[in-house]
Amino acid sequence: MSEAEPILRIEGLTKVYPGGLKALDGVDLEIRKGEIFALLGPNGAGKTTLIGAVCGIVRVTSGSIHAFGLDMAHDWRAARRRIGLVPQELGFDMFETVERGVRYSRGLFGLPPDEGRIEEVLRSLSLWDKRKEQIRALSGGMKRRVLIAKALSHDPELLFLDEPTAGVDVELRRDMWRQIDRLREAGVTVILTTHYIEEAEEMADRVGVIDKGRLLLVDDKDAIMARMGRTEARFRLAEPLAEVPDSLCAYPLHLEDDGRTLAYRGGDGSGKGKAEIAAIAQALAKSDVVFTALDQKESSLEDIFVGLVEDGAGA
Repeated sequence: MSEAEPILRIEGLTKVYPGGLKALDGVDLEIRKGEIFALLGPNGAGKTTLIGAVCGIVRVTSGSIHAFGLDMAHDWRAARRRIGLVPQELGFDMFETVERGVRYSRGLFGLPPDEGRIEEVLRSLSLWDKRKEQIRALSGGMKRRVLIAKALSHDPELLFLDEPTAGVDVELRRDMWRQIDRLREAGVTVILTTHYIEEAEEMADRVGVIDKGRLLLVDDKDAIMARMGRTEARFRLAEPLAEVPDSLCAYPLHLEDDGRTLAYRGGDGSGKGKAEIAAIAQALAKSDVVFTALDQKESSLEDIFVGLVEDGAGA
């Protein structure tokens, strides 16, 4: 596989379950080597099905998957050996010790024992002191760390994290973010699904939005914010207006609250909105229109995500 070739290429991927449920609907996606890619979507959108298809857990109806330049339909074993998966569900032999469970996962991929590597993985996830404990004795957050340790035990080049911080507290979540950053530094390509959109804002290089099995958007995070971000502002007026003043007709403004609030929604995520709000404030002063308060906010990635899903639901 050349450096320019994507580490993962998915083309026309469709999965239809018995009964007619279409979990994936013609998904096309390319993942770049070394990036962190966040896949966002509501429950039932197809995120876990997509991961399962790549990891050989779900048999697709049609389409193709190539990983590391290998066709997963024909070279599944060779490709799967280089892929790690942290599933959403906690599934363990609860009476197994942490150390033994991680060691066993490494062996499943045909790798020779390497106690030094096992220690390195456990220490990186703050599990070394827990290595002799049975998994059943751990907290939910520590169990999730064990899942990550098991997935890293065979040194994958491509790592899937399906809701890796579900059910863990904020401190553990931030610890995991730091661990994912270390994985990126080590050259591991990471694909994560998450309900916590701040995780995508914090870590991802690119973001994809999936709903009802269809990819609605895939782009660099900063490009999404620049293209789809908006600025909103509300001027609370001292006296109600019957209509927007002629001097402000060039701006995307409308009246709310029986003319007591002048609302703005515009810009493009590049700072244009802030400049227009400043110009509107100056124009109001020149027109002797007094406002007593100004509320302003920039679109977040969550706002954009919600808008895309709602638009898709209404389509």
